[in-house]
Amino acid sequence: MRAGVSTAGLTPVRQTLDNGVVAIVQETAFSPAVTISVAVRAGSVYEPPSHPGLAAFLGRVIDRGTSRRSAETIAEALDDRGVVLRASTNRHVQTISCTCLAEDFGEMLALIAEIVREPAFPQDEVDKRRAETITSIRQDLDNPGVRAAEALQALLYGADHPYGQPAKGSVESVERFTRGDLLALHGKTFAPSCVSVVVVGDVRTTGALDDVASAFGAWNATATADATVPPISVEQRRREIRIEMPEKPQSDVAYGFVTISRLDPAYYAYWVMNNILGQFGLGGRLAENIRERQGMAYYAFSGFDPSLGPGPLVIRAGVDPRNVDRAIAAIDAEVAALGSAGPTEREMAETRQYLIGSIPRLLETNPGIAAFLQLSEFFGLGLDYDRRLPALIDSVSIEQVRAAAAAVLHPERAALAVAGPVAHA
Repeated sequence: MRAGVSTAGLTPVRQTLDNGVVAIVQETAFSPAVTISVAVRAGSVYEPPSHPGLAAFLGRVIDRGTSRRSAETIAEALDDRGVVLRASTNRHVQTISCTCLAEDFGEMLALIAEIVREPAFPQDEVDKRRAETITSIRQDLDNPGVRAAEALQALLYGADHPYGQPAKGSVESVERFTRGDLLALHGKTFAPSCVSVVVVGDVRTTGALDDVASAFGAWNATATADATVPPISVEQRRREIRIEMPEKPQSDVAYGFVTISRLDPAYYAYWVMNNILGQFGLGGRLAENIRERQGMAYYAFSGFDPSLGPGPLVIRAGVDPRNVDRAIAAIDAEVAALGSAGPTEREMAETRQYLIGSIPRLLETNPGIAAFLQLSEFFGLGLDYDRRLPALIDSVSIEQVRAAAAAVLHPERAALAVAGPVAHA
């Protein structure tokens, strides 16, 4: 291992309750506060194909009343303690989290457990959230960046695949959602065997584990939703879509490839490769060429987000409509160059140093630690993952990154979506 690679790190304690709920506690001394994060394997891959967006909608309504408390009562309990409850949904997981004072930990944990276990989905709250969601979707339809990103996902995965559908669904699908749909999805997916509770902060480990057991230990339910990621057919030809939005001042480009799953042994080589392509510094090679050298883009970067299924490597750029084709040609050139020649030794050294140096920043706050521990639990990476991660990055060789780039970075196989006005000569 190269000099400067640190192995000191977290010391979480993990316990599985008799009903299957996983509890993870990490004591910290940042402040007299505690972060509670409850993750449920109930993301959009579990929603019925006929109801796209239902999982995200459930996340919007789940905290709007339980079998014992109204939405107003819940809001008052949070406001009295200065706590903001956050609910988020991705393709695989719904997460409900908050940060509270240590003295309020027990009450907030009990409240979150009640919300997770016993949501009532009151009809009036369903109707309110429906209106908000439809407004949000219509705003997305007027946003070139969102339109390009969603069109790219559909090109990469197919419009019928969970990874290829807009997470919020459509106006038409949201209009069809009923309270019964929400109760059915909750009943199929929210169960102890699908839940991990992470507690980070000013707590004592034994007491916090006891509190989690008290809040979740008596819960009996069985998940019945299919957890399998549908097969993905990766096309080997270039695909392109242009979405005309004539009233917009900027065009947004989304360009990408289907890559690998998070647990693929090549993950770390792909991570390094993506950092070189479009993350390092102000945006890697992409920003250096398109934004800094040619001055064609307001922004240019790439992102790599694998999950249980093969994830996308996505390049994004915001450009003047007159520069769209030039920007795409520049993206093609950078993709082809890295795919054919691979990185330089200097890029490898700088990227290793950058990625390893960024790990402590992920763990500077209680919410950051909680998110890291949830990710480690979801993918089964182990309680010592933060301590092993520097060496995993440090061990990536230039040959491995060259192989990763050669496997995926082929412009003739890219999917491309552009949303914005049509340029006029």
